[in-house]
Amino acid sequence: MVYHKSRVVAFRFCSPRPFITLKRHVHLLRLRRRRVSTYIYQTPTESLTTAVAPATPRVDRDLRDEMATAADQLMSPAALATIATVSNGQQSLLATTAPSAAAAMAVRNGQEPQELVESQKSTSPKPSPMPSLKLNKMGSVSSKEKRVYKIVLTGGPCGGKTTGQSRLCTFFENLGWKVFRVPETATVLLSGGVKFSDLTEKEAYKFQENLIRTMVQIENTYFELGNSSTRNCLIICDRGVMDASAYISKDKWEKMMAGNKWNPVEMRDNRYNQILHLVSAANGAEDFYSTEDHACRSEGVDLARELDYKSAAAWVGHPYFDVIDNSTNFEAKMNRLIESVCQKVGIDIGDRLQATSRKLKYLVAMLPPDSEFPPFQDFDVVHHYLQSGGPKVQARLRKRGQKSHWSYIHTQRRPNVHGQARIEVKTQLTHRDYMNLLAQRDDAHFTIYKKRRCFLINNQYFQLDIYKEPGHPRCKGLVLLETYSSLTGDALKNCMPKFLNIVKEVTGDPDYSMFNLSLKEDWSTTKKFCRTATHAKGAANGVANTPLVLNGQ
Repeated sequence: MVYHKSRVVAFRFCSPRPFITLKRHVHLLRLRRRRVSTYIYQTPTESLTTAVAPATPRVDRDLRDEMATAADQLMSPAALATIATVSNGQQSLLATTAPSAAAAMAVRNGQEPQELVESQKSTSPKPSPMPSLKLNKMGSVSSKEKRVYKIVLTGGPCGGKTTGQSRLCTFFENLGWKVFRVPETATVLLSGGVKFSDLTEKEAYKFQENLIRTMVQIENTYFELGNSSTRNCLIICDRGVMDASAYISKDKWEKMMAGNKWNPVEMRDNRYNQILHLVSAANGAEDFYSTEDHACRSEGVDLARELDYKSAAAWVGHPYFDVIDNSTNFEAKMNRLIESVCQKVGIDIGDRLQATSRKLKYLVAMLPPDSEFPPFQDFDVVHHYLQSGGPKVQARLRKRGQKSHWSYIHTQRRPNVHGQARIEVKTQLTHRDYMNLLAQRDDAHFTIYKKRRCFLINNQYFQLDIYKEPGHPRCKGLVLLETYSSLTGDALKNCMPKFLNIVKEVTGDPDYSMFNLSLKEDWSTTKKFCRTATHAKGAANGVANTPLVLNGQ
């Protein structure tokens, strides 16, 4: 694409006769003698933007000569063969060109020539991959791509949501982010004189329905502000849509969802990036539970515990649901809250916050009947590994859904940075983005199919991955349990689900890495087998696969 001082000449293939349109643009490019202010060369891997200051006539001639050369090579048969068109009449930018043109432009700007990625064998268009988010020393995301990250703070009464909002706001504003705080809709309505206990059953149902509609509208206002912001933006919602389900029966909730054509995948999974449940002080810190500091709080300890559990159950199934319990003092609880958000966003916090929570993975021998599980949500999950930019970078797509409603996530895992255990950057995608990125599937990996069961027990959130066919024989019958926890020893054992037959802990074991499980080649011959640093360190100390003994096993 070439930007002139007065107009933009773009190679867009939206004409019924794309090659004639291209020739016309090339002709104009050669004849026009206006001063060039900026030009952009886009490769399949990244966009290179270079600003050129007003130049002398000699420089103008040089630039015109270079661009004419690039235009000649764009019209070559090899370049025309790479033109990607998009079905259904969608527009497509020319994303490939001849290597020599790329080298000329790169050298012109004092850079090394960009290596061009080989065209895919597939006839489907190859889109540009997700741009990587580079981490600055202070942990802020590079300004190359603006982030809008939407989180929900939920939990029972007196859990620390108000303080957590303030701490998150201060922390991210110090990193240069714009922070919006969405007020709790229920508090706004109840503070106007509404007493929920005085409402009839019909009035309570209608109140909850209107509350959700009001909440959605308020949140959308802040979401639009975030999208229009020029800075990275964190949007903190004081409770979210699904919290309303904790205050009405399951039948009424389903009736309300059906009547408004809402579905849980859109309202719960796709609407927010992360859910953080701050456990009420009534559950584990009873001495600190108080109703005096909140005008709309009147619940006793027992009712507060019940509401805390119901609000957590309402969000079971969200792909990024973190429980911040009362196992530490309040200051450490707030640090764990900030740490959890930073970890999901992909911000390098260095040693600014002490690392507490870690991912744990366990091998499960067999599944008990569904009746032995606490309330759970089942999802169909599909993983595709993508071609990545380097041997230490992993990129994958995930499709996750219920009843034909889907959410889509792009995940990029990068090597350790400043001693942080791992860096994973997750980006929510539209269906169209997902389908385009599928063109970059890595043929060295099988597609992974799972049934994922999510449940909450003992204030601990678990995900049970049940591998399904088709897939590699090594995945047949495989069941893995995952959770995040800062607990150790007996405290960890006591919170684990006793109804599951857990064989051993496999945290960091490369034999149970999804990346390795999906490899088509045999592990003994392939060079792509990934050995994690965590497992290597554990093996050296003789503690790589220490079994977690439960139920006398």
